[in-house]
Amino acid sequence: MNEGAVAVPTERVLDLFHGVRLTPTQRRIAHCLVQHAPAVAYLSAAEVAELAGVSQPSVTRFAVALGHDGYPALRRRLRELTAGAPDGRADAGNELQQAVRAEIGNLDRLAGELADRDRIAGTGQLLAASRPLPVLGLRAAAPLAAYFAYFAAKVHPDVRVLDDGGSLLTDRLEQAAAAGASALLAFVLPRYPRETLDALREARDAGLTVVAITDSPVSPAADHADVLLPAAVGADLVFDLHTAPMALAMVLLQAICDAMPADTQRRLEAFEASAARRQLFLD
Repeated sequence: MNEGAVAVPTERVLDLFHGVRLTPTQRRIAHCLVQHAPAVAYLSAAEVAELAGVSQPSVTRFAVALGHDGYPALRRRLRELTAGAPDGRADAGNELQQAVRAEIGNLDRLAGELADRDRIAGTGQLLAASRPLPVLGLRAAAPLAAYFAYFAAKVHPDVRVLDDGGSLLTDRLEQAAAAGASALLAFVLPRYPRETLDALREARDAGLTVVAITDSPVSPAADHADVLLPAAVGADLVFDLHTAPMALAMVLLQAICDAMPADTQRRLEAFEASAARRQLFLD
């Protein structure tokens, strides 16, 4: 269970990085703060560096980049966030109820992010224009990729799910690009398979525009995506909850439908006629 996700709301920590252009190394440190707050508020710069897998001077430079005199000042700020965060556990019910209510919070934050409709609409147009449309999801992200692709295939003429790693993954990416693909939709979720990040690099090398649905603006996918769409992952149970990423996937599919309304209507009507003829459903 990720206690920090409850004690310090993720958005409070993310606000520290808002509007700051971070280097890839600094993003790793930022991601460490998000994942391990408030524990890092009581760690030394050397301990944070070890936790994030970077050098101690990198942690100091990171603190300065955020406008602090040094790491001690940043640590004091993190402690303030910890002290000021409402706990609310006494009234939140048992741990299962708390986990579900945390997901409600994740969905509420996602709703706030969707205020910029133009950005989602533009991303929908980008994906709708890609023929074929490869959809990447490895390990824990594979079910989300399959769920999205199942419905996307009803309105898009050529959706290709990439849910297996290994050397064949690069082959399939290159084949999609050769067939005319212009974009890749990738689901990049903790624990961030190395193969997924390698695939994002290879997709860009193949000329594809990478759209990534991931759990945080400072996730490792940020270094490899042209369009980053964050949706928080619940971490209060033994295994992660992907409620918000799945909701975001369906919102993005709506944007794809909106980008090609005539084709969407034609393909949906054709499917309904086929389903009725074959008596696929009981209703």
